Amino acid sequence: MQQTIKPAKLISVMILSLLLMFSSYSQTNKFGISINSLSTNFNYGTANAGLNPYKKNYRGVQAGFSYQAGITPMFSIVPEIYFAIKGGALKENNPLTGAKSTLRITSLELPLLARLHINKLYLNAGPYAGYNVGGLLKTAASGTSSETTTKVSFGNSGADFKRWDFGFQAGVGYNFTMKQSTLTLDVRYGYGLANISNDVVRYNRMLNISVQVSKAGVRNSRQKRG
Repeated sequence: MQQTIKPAKLISVMILSLLLMFSSYSQTNKFGISINSLSTNFNYGTANAGLNPYKKNYRGVQAGFSYQAGITPMFSIVPEIYFAIKGGALKENNPLTGAKSTLRITSLELPLLARLHINKLYLNAGPYAGYNVGGLLKTAASGTSSETTTKVSFGNSGADFKRWDFGFQAGVGYNFTMKQSTLTLDVRYGYGLANISNDVVRYNRMLNISVQVSKAGVRNSRQKRG
């Protein structure tokens, strides 16, 4: 008499087979180093929409490390840690500072990204947390070439800034395979969700086009050697 396989048992066998397959072959684990420039600015919120015509991008810098942990053939988790110099500029005669000004913030940031791989192409998305270490505000004197530089303070008073930032990052990348390493071109957008100042609404916005060099890693494998 032929035995009938129950659907629940069949599903369990299928799930177990998938887990075994994923554990025997996954994306390469690799460690990467990157130093690159950023294009950053602030979103001042709807209450300060009058500042939008005066906004200018600030060219910042980012340097740090990343680690790609392969989970499956198409999926990996990528924690990163880096220092970033971000900010924003306002043209002359703006409603906030009057004179031309540039605000620069130095922060330590930790993104945690989910990465979907499609051959050498991949998609990134995930949250980030940041801690603002310091900052400078440069204000140009009207009609002259001189500037006044003020160190940013952090605290709870009206003119202070906030230490913590958080938000979301998403983008796309492509891996170029070389003999001893991998060259990665990564394009990413950062969307800050935390207001980092007390007196005026400021949300971080970032466009990051980076080139990263990764050392050839170890592919997770449990297959027997031939």
